[in-house]
Amino acid sequence: MKPIVQISLDLTNIDEALATAALALRAGVDWLEAGTPLILAEGLHGVRALRQAFPGTPIVADLKTMDGGYLEAEMMAKAGATHVVVMARAHAETIRCVVKAGADFGCRVMGDNMICPDMVEGAKFLEDLGCDYVIHHIGYDERRGLAAAGHRMPSPLDRLREVVNAVRVPVQAVGGLSLEQAIQCPQYGAPLVVLGAPLTIDADAFKTADGDLEASLKLICDAIHAHEVPAF
Repeated sequence: MKPIVQISLDLTNIDEALATAALALRAGVDWLEAGTPLILAEGLHGVRALRQAFPGTPIVADLKTMDGGYLEAEMMAKAGATHVVVMARAHAETIRCVVKAGADFGCRVMGDNMICPDMVEGAKFLEDLGCDYVIHHIGYDERRGLAAAGHRMPSPLDRLREVVNAVRVPVQAVGGLSLEQAIQCPQYGAPLVVLGAPLTIDADAFKTADGDLEASLKLICDAIHAHEVPAF
């Protein structure tokens, strides 16, 4: 599988999300993500606006679904999302419902293993229930809280190769990666590379980062797309 670059639009208004998305696609980004802040702020309207503006681009709706799985996935698929996110810590039946809705409405399912007691087992659980992708995820609050307490900040790279080796579906690593680490993800066997806070978005204000974002994104996309994903 060739590497895929996804940008997380962790923004809180449609206009800025559309502008950032257009810039990102010009730079070579492959997938757009309606990040959780955008979904909270704009809901289905944000996904519909992205779909109308970018009719041929995959759109991930980062719902972080924990319950009501079928309805949430159905609503987002009908609004134009091609991928939805369900959490491994949800009930197994919720995950099954999201997978069923995905099959019914032509939407792929990404399972997120954030806060699983065992991240590798969480990834396998998601695959066994029918998820099309695994998101190996260290959460924003967890990272910041541990760092503030003087502890080492955990990284998804710590167990990424184990997760990749444990499942057959494509894996994405999320959570506090530096640009250099994000670019390295395909070398770990994780072909889906997500760029977002704090890489291209201001992680505290959730606004577009200062500087020449388009030129920076193009360099990043070129570097990621140049990799081959090894088989392990």
